[in-house]
Amino acid sequence: MTTIGIIGAGHIGSAVARKAVELGYDVVISNSRGPETLAGLVAELGPKARAATATEAAAAGDFAVVTVPLKNYKDIPVEPLAGKIVIDTNNYYWERDGRIPALDNGETTTSGLLQEHLPDSKVAKGFNHIMASQITTDGTPSGTDNRRALATASDYPEAAELVTRLYDEFGFDTVNIGDLEDSWRVERDRPAYVVRQNAQELKDNLAKAQRTV
Repeated sequence: MTTIGIIGAGHIGSAVARKAVELGYDVVISNSRGPETLAGLVAELGPKARAATATEAAAAGDFAVVTVPLKNYKDIPVEPLAGKIVIDTNNYYWERDGRIPALDNGETTTSGLLQEHLPDSKVAKGFNHIMASQITTDGTPSGTDNRRALATASDYPEAAELVTRLYDEFGFDTVNIGDLEDSWRVERDRPAYVVRQNAQELKDNLAKAQRTV
């Protein structure tokens, strides 16, 4: 069975871990405070999950989910993620992260920053525009009428395809935005951000997005 390395055990990381374990994945999860602080979460998740350092989680995962505050993205281990697909859930909250001029000016994207930091990895946007609690509750079987859709973007088709498969397993349709340079369309304060939408509604909201807000 596939192992997912999850770097970041906040609301999104914990929710992804819960759903992944439910689906039969093995999970290795880390946070910035050390594996011992995750004992309660790992006990809840059961035998298919274990806590580790970020480096260990990155090395253990067949692919990884990075879900840390954007201001800490440069702390993500580089070498153990080389050659791997990395799903990036980051959002830019300048109130927390400090001002990042390249984002304010529309010169890059949050996932673009992570891709730059991980030059030998294949970064894909994922799970950034859904409330964490809804990751485990809003999914429905494939073909369900009005099924909720989530967006992804990547410079690597195989990375977008992996997110598409994972979304489907989690119970969501996928809209592929395209390359990471266009992933700003699903970032904070755009029409597609943290609202429930089916695939057509998501496409419409992506089209309405403004480059800078």
